[in-house]
Amino acid sequence: MDYFMLSEISHPRLINCRRLFLRNYEIYINIGVHDCEKYAEQRVIINIDLFIPLAESTPRTDKLVEVVDYDFMRSTIAQRVSRGHLNLQETLCDDIAEVMLSHQNVRAVRVSTEKPDVYPDCDSVGVEILRMKEVLM
Repeated sequence: MDYFMLSEISHPRLINCRRLFLRNYEIYINIGVHDCEKYAEQRVIINIDLFIPLAESTPRTDKLVEVVDYDFMRSTIAQRVSRGHLNLQETLCDDIAEVMLSHQNVRAVRVSTEKPDVYPDCDSVGVEILRMKEVLM
């Protein structure tokens, strides 16, 4: 499944960017506002897309230090969920996006979270955020 709509891919600030992604990363975390959600972990699926300008992401010597490491995405998620209970998926998305954008090479980020086990009559419920760094003048 492609998570991007054409209008997002063709945004002028995303031209000449490499897209780095983490797909369907499944974790169990303590999240939710209802009493039954506050004392048990729930399955959450996280997707991240990072947009990195080619000038900052094209390796010249084929070394990991020249690119944004996939571990950055996974460790950011682990650090955020280790801080304890979250009420909202919106908070989780915002917190992850903020750290992703703090990386000097990342121009834009999309983060989505899904709770697939909430309702029996749908695949999942979730939240998605797309953020870009401000243009520096």
